[in-house]
Amino acid sequence: MRATPTLPPSHGADAALGTRYAAVRAATSALAAPLSAEDCALQSMADASPVKWHLAHTTWFFETFLLERYEDKHRPFHPQFRRLFNSYYHAIGERHPRPERGLLSRPSLPEVIAYRADVDARMAALLLRASGDTVLSGLIELGLQHEQQHQELILTDVKHLLSRNPLEPVYRSLPQPAPAAKGRPRWLACAGGLVDVGHAGHGFAFDNEGPRHRVFIAPYELASHPVSHADFAAFVADGGYCRPELWLSLGWDTVVAQRWTAPLYWELRDGAWTTFTLHGRLPIDPAAPVTHVSFFEADAYARWAGARLPTEFEWEAAAAGTPVEGNFADDGVLHPSAPSGPGAQGLAQLYGDCWEWTGSAYLPYPGFAPAPGAVGEYNGKFMCNQFVLRGGSCATPGGHVRATYRNFFPPEARWQFSGLRLARSAG
Repeated sequence: MRATPTLPPSHGADAALGTRYAAVRAATSALAAPLSAEDCALQSMADASPVKWHLAHTTWFFETFLLERYEDKHRPFHPQFRRLFNSYYHAIGERHPRPERGLLSRPSLPEVIAYRADVDARMAALLLRASGDTVLSGLIELGLQHEQQHQELILTDVKHLLSRNPLEPVYRSLPQPAPAAKGRPRWLACAGGLVDVGHAGHGFAFDNEGPRHRVFIAPYELASHPVSHADFAAFVADGGYCRPELWLSLGWDTVVAQRWTAPLYWELRDGAWTTFTLHGRLPIDPAAPVTHVSFFEADAYARWAGARLPTEFEWEAAAAGTPVEGNFADDGVLHPSAPSGPGAQGLAQLYGDCWEWTGSAYLPYPGFAPAPGAVGEYNGKFMCNQFVLRGGSCATPGGHVRATYRNFFPPEARWQFSGLRLARSAG
């Protein structure tokens, strides 16, 4: 599973893209390496996908959007893979039902690995041509960014899968945690005003990060730290899940229907809260950011705390110009860490550890238009009934996020490493 794609020698920009292609593809295979074939085939819920499917779908992306278009005398690796591993691209054609991906015992895991190797070998010729073709190189980079998104999904989906096993298996041993910093969270004043938001056009960005435009933000305050496990445990202890006045109507309906009493993976054992992690079940770390809470839970907690969630533009304005540093998947921790010190401008853990829910609906920016063709289905058609998260998580590949990056999920979703940071209006 750890085989690195072999690419021919090249020079200049195409060499850099080829090196990046090999590294990203190898990183995906490495995430699957600790798992058995049985682990890779299972699907624990409709929102998750088997690891085997992720391995194949990310390969399908390169075969479908690049090899079909650019390869001379293209012949598919397997004609049925076009349908089996199509996620949601209606313009491509038929799709296997998402909730039934775990029923695909065939192709086998070795066949999927062979599929990856075959496409990597065929992509080598395109990588040699990419430096002189901005459309081609742009599509390859989109495919790599897409694969990095699926690397995070592999970790979150595996975590949910293993949590359903009564044996509570360990995906990877927990590294030695860094020492936590002392000090309590504080409110930081943010001036607001007319600010430019959205991607400025330098380097890669997804289409939903633009166009860049100007918005007005009233003066506000932002918490220096994300909400911690200890903070959220106080909300639970105060009956937060039993008080409908704290919840949006649809959120309360979800609490009742799903019988939520605490964040996902929390469980009381011997009178103390524990949580399931990729390192097995552990006691909650009181100082670490809480994760696996839905938008509904984040919103209810903020109301209980006498605050609110920041808008995505408040978050972005506060983050603008700060280094993108934090606890990302590359560090191998794969779990939110206690703070080791304040970041730039006094904002701690702005990036990594946990995605931070904002109060903003996921909507198009003024002037947004999806790209023509099937690739235009990537982001735009999901701009309905979703909320924006910012900052990345401990499962996000390093270098994948930036201040303008807009993640989005429906308000009831909580299997991602999603947490929150409080905001309040100034004055």
